[in-house]
Amino acid sequence: MSDTNEHTATDATSRRHGESHNKSHSENHGHDHSHGHGHHHHGGDKKALKKAFLLISTFMVVELGVGIWTNALVLIADAGHMFLDATALGLAWWAAHISERGYDQHLSYGYHRFQVLAAFVNGLTLLALVVWISVEATLRLFSPEAMLPLPALLVAIVGFVVNLIAFRWLHNTSGNTNIRSAALHVLGDLLGSTAAILASTAVLLFGWLYADPVLTLLIVVILTRGAYYVVKESAHILLEGVPNGVNLSEIKTTLASEVSDVIQIHHVHAWGLTAEKPLITLHALVNEGSQIQVVIEDIKRVLRQVYNIEHSTIQVEVGPCPDDQH
Repeated sequence: MSDTNEHTATDATSRRHGESHNKSHSENHGHDHSHGHGHHHHGGDKKALKKAFLLISTFMVVELGVGIWTNALVLIADAGHMFLDATALGLAWWAAHISERGYDQHLSYGYHRFQVLAAFVNGLTLLALVVWISVEATLRLFSPEAMLPLPALLVAIVGFVVNLIAFRWLHNTSGNTNIRSAALHVLGDLLGSTAAILASTAVLLFGWLYADPVLTLLIVVILTRGAYYVVKESAHILLEGVPNGVNLSEIKTTLASEVSDVIQIHHVHAWGLTAEKPLITLHALVNEGSQIQVVIEDIKRVLRQVYNIEHSTIQVEVGPCPDDQH
């Protein structure tokens, strides 16, 4: 029906369900903005990212110096990884901060998507690191180099503890895409420290110089898989792909069967502001004379309760779809 009816319906829905979120507002065609969701998580996310950033940055300098001194590839690679981690954590920290800004005239959905962009960049840097480590480890397989195992072992143990602390900080947060990508970087460092411990021990006890490049390549396999999924997920969001767990055909069928006076659901489009914030637009063909306000309220209720979609834009029609006429 008219934009005015749908706007009124949305206001009524907001009052009825008490959705008084920060920076939420209603617009024409049944908009239901909910930019304030998850703000109670952001404080903990930012604090964890800040602490992890400072901890990783400080130890990175120590590990790099010792890695060069002992000629341990695993330590040098892990220090390089820590450098990228410090950058990634700093970027994630900034993204978590800027995502709390409300919407404005230039970014009507707010700044949440910066988290996804940060995750995408983090994933790409991790893939670049994998390539560099692979080349260095392969060269050492053909030409093993001596290392000082004891100091490398001690630093690797300290690095393991440092990374374990940082990983636990990040693991106990809300776990959105941005946080997961940052945690994956730290997990890579944790695995790198483990490899450094094993490699240093093997050289110290058995003099086996191949332990360094072999264990490094093992870590490369694990990191490549993790980085691939981070890049894939964040790229899917940036390309406005349908969020995981959202089945458009099922939504059409459910709304048509569960909501009274709905004849057909069509022109359904779903995407994600972030992995945790799905959005949807749809057209609803309804019976002539139906109560438009009630129909919109019921559609939004089903989307919230069944599919956890808080933000929906609904165009109600009682005749042929205007978009189909073109």
